[in-house]
Parts: sequence; structure tokens; C-alpha cells
Amino acid sequence: MLRPNVPGAQPSPAKRLRSPFLDPRALVGKLNPTNRIVRDGGGLPESLGRIGSLEVRLARTTKDIRRAQRLRYKVFFEEMSATPNARSLISRRDVDPFDRICDHLLVIDHEGKTSRFGKPRPKVIGTYRLLRSDVAAAQGTDFYTAGEYDLGPLFAANRGAQMLELGRSCVLKPWRTKRTVELLWHGIWRYVLHHKIELMFGCASLEGTDPDALALPLAFLHHHARAPEGLSARALPWRHTPMDRMEKDAVDLKAAMKALPPLIKGYLRLGALFGEGAVIDRQFGTTDVFVVVKVSAIDPRYVAYYGADAGRHTA
Repeated sequence: MLRPNVPGAQPSPAKRLRSPFLDPRALVGKLNPTNRIVRDGGGLPESLGRIGSLEVRLARTTKDIRRAQRLRYKVFFEEMSATPNARSLISRRDVDPFDRICDHLLVIDHEGKTSRFGKPRPKVIGTYRLLRSDVAAAQGTDFYTAGEYDLGPLFAANRGAQMLELGRSCVLKPWRTKRTVELLWHGIWRYVLHHKIELMFGCASLEGTDPDALALPLAFLHHHARAPEGLSARALPWRHTPMDRMEKDAVDLKAAMKALPPLIKGYLRLGALFGEGAVIDRQFGTTDVFVVVKVSAIDPRYVAYYGADAGRHTA
């Protein structure tokens, strides 16, 4: 499963939303995801793609976002080992202050349950959260990933580039199939083309909080897929866990690839590179790594596959 950019045990949102012009507490209130909002899609069409009964589109209303939050709760807190805070436990939703300004990509199954009146009730079965750099700048917020990694050098080296943070990705287990993931990526690619994104970044997770037990996949990413200076980000000093836990020659490439979660394998196929240091996320029971994808460097095979008809629909 593609890294549900599952967050770590991080400082409070108020501490991570940095702006010298705004009181962080006021900003958290401003970003309160329970506020009623309606999205216009930024010029993108209502539907971004469809495979059979599955459709990918952006969330348009507060109700849509709440459905994504409920899905995240089911996957992160009920299926996985994450520990919800009081608010999430009561609401049964994975609520995050960044939800208010992010775009939310949804995969909807139109052959879901029917209501008591016999009408179909489309079900949200997959989601991905998207935050563009221009939106973050306009809101005076930091990125979610900044709670784990120092993004300063990355931004300094790519000043002026339009970036996209990917996060909070998850798919319900019965729908965790190749076509669902393909539909998510088709939607992301149309979004990337439409907004002229140059860099995508975020966190990806390996299950477990014992870095020694994850020595093989961590060492593989460190030695064979490390981002160069200008594209990398380093884990914050107080959260940094070394990834070079094995010598390069000792890494069994075949075994390492087998040990990686599907999300990270998918990123690697796109040409992704990884940052310096891992972060232990005890709240979610995962070990996080920083991932970055330069859009211009994506393997042409995947551009053709995911974007075969996407380019004809961009503004």
C-alpha cells in the first residue's frame, strides 16, 4: 500500500505551522477542517478518470473531506496500529489541521451499498492528500513533512519551482488492488500536469518501529536510491535515525526489494529518490523515510501509462 503518509509523533500542529505574522493558535483555528468549505477543483473537471465502477476525483465539499477522514481512520487506527487522539477517537475521523487547505483525491466505488430507499450509495475507498507549494505560501503554513524533515535545503535549491506534497494515502483493504492504485496515480498525474508541478515529495512508511529489524530495506534505500544534494532532505536532528545500518556490499538487492512495501516500490519505479535518515513514528507504529520525485525525470513508460489521456484534459 502506498505510504499513507502516515504522520509521526510530531509536535503539535500549532508548533509546525510557522509564520512570523500569525499566531499559531489562531492559524490552527483558521485551518480547522470542520469548517464548511466548497472546492471548485481549480479548473479540473469533475471526474479525473474511471475504471469500471471506480472513479477518481477531487473532494468538492466538507462532506467529501469528512468521508476521506473516516476512511483514513478505518485504515490507520482500526486496521493498523496507530493510536488516535481524543478528537479522532470521538469523531471516528483522522482529523488534521492541514485538511483545511489541502486538496483531497478520492477513489469512489459507485457500486457500493444501497440506501434503505434502494438508491446507490457511492463509497470512498481510497484517498490521497495534496498540498501545493503556492497554496502553502499563500496560507503562511509549513508543510506537514516539515514535522519530520528539514526542507530548507530542498526549497533553497529549487527556488521558484512548483512543488506538491503527497500524504495521508490509504485504500480500504478489499479494494487494495492494482487498478485502484493505478486510478489514484492517474488522478495525481492529471493534477500534476494541470498545476505544472515540478517536484513531488512526502514521507513513505515501513511497518514497525525497530530500525534494526528494518536494516535491509533502510540500507538499500540509503545506498542505492539516495537523493543528491539539492533534492534531499535530512531528518530533523532530534528525530534522525541512521539508515546505513548495513554495508553496501552486504545488501541483498532481491531480498531488499521484497522487503519494501508496495508504496515505496511504486515510487522507485517512478524514479523516486530518498532522503537522509529515517524517523521513528511511534504513534503510527511505522518508520518513515523522505521521498522526492522530480517530474521531468519520471520514467517515460509511466508517463505514457498514467498520462495517456491526461494531457488532453488539462487547462
